Amino acid sequence: MARELIKWSQLPTISSLQNEMNRMFDRFFKGSDLSEFGMETGGWIPPIDLSETNEKVTVKAEIPGIDPKDIDISIQENTLLIKGEKKEEKEEKNKSFYRMERRYGSFSRSIPLPPSVDSNKVTAEYKNGVLEITLQKKEEVKPKQISVKAS
Repeated sequence: MARELIKWSQLPTISSLQNEMNRMFDRFFKGSDLSEFGMETGGWIPPIDLSETNEKVTVKAEIPGIDPKDIDISIQENTLLIKGEKKEEKEEKNKSFYRMERRYGSFSRSIPLPPSVDSNKVTAEYKNGVLEITLQKKEEVKPKQISVKAS
């Protein structure tokens, strides 16, 4: 069984593989529309944790470095909207090179809520860079425990 020899110049080079990988990541991260996942493009996207119990729905968003006055929270048609802006801090350095890798700009997250949430009983607290929003459920939809008596 003889194998054919392939000239080295016909094999893909590492740089062409790297270029293809770069194009793939660019298409994935820059060309995708994240609005269907409740995330708007054009800014940065804070990660959230969402939990639900029989009593309440809790949303936690990581938004460090933001003044609570720059956060807007609203509920529209069973959708929780969290918007805000992280302002860029200007810093002058006398060095020949300076690099900053922090995210700045506006953000927006929309989270669909179950119809059982009471939009009049919502609290929000911002502590250590984490925004925690608690949405109480309506009384009529909370499960009621019924005890069974033995006769």
